[in-house]
Amino acid sequence: MRNPYDVLGVPKGASEAEVKKAFRKLAKAYHPDSNKDPKAKERFAEANTAYEILGDKDKRGQFDRGEIDAEGKPRATGFEGFSGFGGGRGGGGFDFDGFTQRRGGGGAGPGGIGEDFISHIFGEAFRAGGAGPGMGGRGGPARGEDVAAELSVTLEQIAGEEKMRIGLPGGRDVDVMVPKGVVDGQTIRLRGLGGQAGPRGEPGDALLTIRVLPHPVFKVEGADLRATVDLPLEDAVLGGALRVPTLTGAVEMKVPAMTSSGRTFRLRGKGLPKKDGTRGDLFATTAVTLPVGEDAALVDYARRRREAKAGTA
Repeated sequence: MRNPYDVLGVPKGASEAEVKKAFRKLAKAYHPDSNKDPKAKERFAEANTAYEILGDKDKRGQFDRGEIDAEGKPRATGFEGFSGFGGGRGGGGFDFDGFTQRRGGGGAGPGGIGEDFISHIFGEAFRAGGAGPGMGGRGGPARGEDVAAELSVTLEQIAGEEKMRIGLPGGRDVDVMVPKGVVDGQTIRLRGLGGQAGPRGEPGDALLTIRVLPHPVFKVEGADLRATVDLPLEDAVLGGALRVPTLTGAVEMKVPAMTSSGRTFRLRGKGLPKKDGTRGDLFATTAVTLPVGEDAALVDYARRRREAKAGTA
């Protein structure tokens, strides 16, 4: 896996907005639904893995500090300068060529280092005769294939941070919590929920693409929402209380007198969840509505207003 900054094409000091913009551009270009190039799926998955790290403040910090690798896995640290097993080759590196693995009892290899110690550091691959990550071992356990699935969610489900059940290829049902800050088309990697690779192999991952369903009222702009709200003529002229729909139920807000159509009010915290735990805002734009049916008094008033304006012209 390449450096996630290189994958998304952003500098190390890029802002959260720049990272998201770069990811969305790549996701649009390489999504398998629209790009039939055989390599597009690989590029799409690579972009999602990079965004999983750089799009998360905590993971990004861990990567920048060298605590996790480009796939989000913890790095083995604290062994700098270790001379290998029994004074191995390569200066400060590990030398496994002379390591003798002993079954039944976790015996030690050269230098007195036990098998359990090696497995604790580098994983179960050593118990199967392989080598750790990046060590050039002689064929560790196979890894299962990744599987793809889609999950359609409503804005209400995102706002409520609901847990949803989804069926994965192979007949497995899992509960998925839609993550904060998710965007339409983003793919979430569910580690270990892909295809199996035999009794000793590591399972693949499930790549879950999120589809945000269109909403009849709200338009999504990042974590913010926009909606048009009908404002009765009398309340537009005199001011009053206006009921505004939100994803968690309608709320009331006061509008001042002489409010025209197209005026936008901001309701803070009524948008979608963000990764940092805060929420976006809801922008409600007024649309002044006339009374239903004929209103003689209103018609008379409008006629007199027109005549008065004509007389001053």
